[in-house]
Amino acid sequence: MNPTASPRRDARRNHERLLAEARVLFGERGIDAPLDELATRAGVGAGTVYRHFPTRDALIRELYDTAVGDLHDFAPEIVGAETGWRAIELWLERLGAWVAESPYLPAVMRRMAELDPDYKPGAEFADTMDGIVARAKSEGALREDVTAVDLGVLVDMLGSIGQYGGAYLPYWRRQLTVVLDGLRARPDLTPLPGAGQSFDAFHDMSHAKGPKAAPTG
Repeated sequence: MNPTASPRRDARRNHERLLAEARVLFGERGIDAPLDELATRAGVGAGTVYRHFPTRDALIRELYDTAVGDLHDFAPEIVGAETGWRAIELWLERLGAWVAESPYLPAVMRRMAELDPDYKPGAEFADTMDGIVARAKSEGALREDVTAVDLGVLVDMLGSIGQYGGAYLPYWRRQLTVVLDGLRARPDLTPLPGAGQSFDAFHDMSHAKGPKAAPTG
């Protein structure tokens, strides 16, 4: 019997519990919520929190990296969809629901942009997103003036429903249906005004979203 097996399992269990409770706590009270409260919610001592996450920023970085891992988990189903249009549907459905159910994410993204401006793991998905859009257009299913960044913005818009808490989540597919109908190719479309935003500009903007302090002086 390995005497270290149980302590390691306990440590891993505590680590996962802390991450799960941090998502809930930060969603409710923001990412500057007291870490002592996190310890209480997770049923561990304050020292355990700091053994796993020496600083608040270390916790935020892991939440961010875990979110990027979630995107990797979504990718096979979306990319492997039977049609490009179905991939678009899954993209908006899966990611929109994920953001709506993760109200802590915008603040985590903003903090990571402050901590490490050059860290942009999401950029690895840019070519995949462009490929899905090109595939749906080649089928004649997606309107020609829509870009992958447009879809990224729509994910954020659908995800913003999370601001209402869980009360509206049973109804959010109403907005998803409106959005999907607006993306379908058809002859009577109103052209989208102007050129679409670049992926890099969207990435930087999405990681900086939130209220800005009013200028002084």
